[in-house]
Amino acid sequence: MTLPPLPPTPAGVTWQPGGRSVVDVLAGEHATIADLCVRLADPAITPRRRREIADVLAATVARHLSAEEQYLYPVIRRMRGAGAVDREIAAGRALRRALRRPGPEIARGLREHAASVEDMLAALAAATPPAELIRLGNRVEVAEEAAPTRPHPKAPAKPPWNKVADPALGVLDRLRDAFTGRRTRARDLDARREDRLF
Repeated sequence: MTLPPLPPTPAGVTWQPGGRSVVDVLAGEHATIADLCVRLADPAITPRRRREIADVLAATVARHLSAEEQYLYPVIRRMRGAGAVDREIAAGRALRRALRRPGPEIARGLREHAASVEDMLAALAAATPPAELIRLGNRVEVAEEAAPTRPHPKAPAKPPWNKVADPALGVLDRLRDAFTGRRTRARDLDARREDRLF
């Protein structure tokens, strides 16, 4: 990994950084995305509710892919080579294009993405100390807070350019979201709608 080394600890003292493992963070997001796909496929929902769920799904997936591309894929590239990562980046671009008008095929693509990444995470967990997994999880969570909330298939997907472009796009996306009252988090789907600026 390219993370700076942890400071030394006295002999006999075990220390672990605070936070969640990258495995837990990304697996939890995969479960949230799967739940949103199930909600989106419900034939009984109204068109307005379908649009809200589609917006939250697009925002969740956009943040998720951005963080994976910034921090997970560079580590996997060093472990497994460029082939696996380049396939995931290409699949991520296809997912972003599909998210612009999500249909039934998006759920299949997201399931395939989750299965592929969870295979990578299993290999990473087997070869990486727990403290490093937590540090990587912390970086993923921070990257998601600054990530775009809308799909940008033509944005850079590899460091260092995605670490510059994604936060800039994220600022613009969050401004648009604030002005339109667009929901971007699954937890906000059932909240009262009082978040619109105008």
